Amino acid sequence: MRELFFQVVPIVLILLVFYAVLRVLFFKPLLRVIAEREARTIGAQKAAEAAQKAATEKLKQYQAALKQARTEIYVEQETARKKALDERAALLKEARTKTAGIVSAERERIAREVLAAQREIESGITQVAALVARRVLQSMRPPGPAPRESR
Repeated sequence: MRELFFQVVPIVLILLVFYAVLRVLFFKPLLRVIAEREARTIGAQKAAEAAQKAATEKLKQYQAALKQARTEIYVEQETARKKALDERAALLKEARTKTAGIVSAERERIAREVLAAQREIESGITQVAALVARRVLQSMRPPGPAPRESR
């Protein structure tokens, strides 16, 4: 058994030395690289999340600004529309007032003309009545020589 022990001891020593060498030259640098890679990955993920949050915030700000701009444009359009409607109403009122004045003046003129025509007709009624009466009387006379009228 001793012999076996002496055969195993060099192998164990070689394994321990090989393990120590591998640990110093291979495992420590490998673990350091893996840790650094993990740190970079986590840092990149955190940076990506921060960029995502910043982009989301910028998008919200953009949407809020866009909504505000649309609201302002809508308010301006409504104000302009109301102003145009008010101006139109004022113009219509002015036009109706002018038209009413013109219509009133023309009605008065026409009423004066009708009154003047009635007076003219009334003044000429007696002459027309006398003419009609003469004609009627002439048509009732027996046929014969027509008497001469003196004027």
